[in-house]
Amino acid sequence: MSVSDPIADMLTKLRNAGAAGHQKVDISNSKLKLEIVKILKNEGYIRNFKKQVHECGNTIRVFLKYDDLAQPVIHGIEKVSKPGRRVYTGYKKMPRVFNGFGTLIISTSQGVTTGKKAAEKKIGGEIICTVW
Repeated sequence: MSVSDPIADMLTKLRNAGAAGHQKVDISNSKLKLEIVKILKNEGYIRNFKKQVHECGNTIRVFLKYDDLAQPVIHGIEKVSKPGRRVYTGYKKMPRVFNGFGTLIISTSQGVTTGKKAAEKKIGGEIICTVW
């Protein structure tokens, strides 16, 4: 099966695995996906991740994080830029996610970063997704 938007597929796998209560989920590997997973780890949305090498292809195993009531830490994760409609922003008009409680993941000329860090560096870019 060919996936036309692999980032949206990754986000859907994370959302569904959290809703089902799974401890881990495997996603196919790419540089962009790995950078997004690193940001999710640094922001505290997942416990950990591990790159795995198989003969059929490389994957990233993501270990999900839950709170004391067994609810997933990722309450919501949405893709903003889509293949049919790319969404760009400058550093002055950086949108806020849940009044600053969520995280904006953005692809800039200096790599993939959060919206807060991009605004501090005064660079804009393509909005990939929002997490809260």
